[in-house]
Amino acid sequence: MLAVIVLAVVGVGRLFSDGKSGSPTVGLGSPAPAISINPSDDDSVVSSEPPPTPKTVPGRAQPDAVAYAFASAWVSHTGVTSKKWVDRLLPNATTDLADELRGVDPAGVPASRVIGRPVIDAVNDTMVNAVITMDSGKLSLRLVAPDGHWLVDGIDWEAA
Repeated sequence: MLAVIVLAVVGVGRLFSDGKSGSPTVGLGSPAPAISINPSDDDSVVSSEPPPTPKTVPGRAQPDAVAYAFASAWVSHTGVTSKKWVDRLLPNATTDLADELRGVDPAGVPASRVIGRPVIDAVNDTMVNAVITMDSGKLSLRLVAPDGHWLVDGIDWEAA
């Protein structure tokens, strides 16, 4: 009975096939992959365009300087009230982030010293991500500058 079922499945498969072997041919008869030199035909994930350059209004701080200033104020939390700590962050924070930070106990900040300079990764010309190495982990900041004035809009922490 099992043999009859197997033969039936194979027979139906051959009936619907085009008669050609499904395995690819290798060797001289194999077609080479089509490669186009036209950049508009490129569908790869890697872009051939240069990375975006963050735009800053003349006279305003670059995103790395804003990130460093924010990180320095963020770790200066010893012996200060929540209001004073947030006031130090305000010059480099968006109003949305400032509102989120109000009422936060600065004693809960998990770092006490900035160790490295910010590493900037531009998302586009008005948004960058900055990672700053601290004494006990890495502080990740999202900076935005819709008007060319860079401000921190988001914070993330990764413990070492």
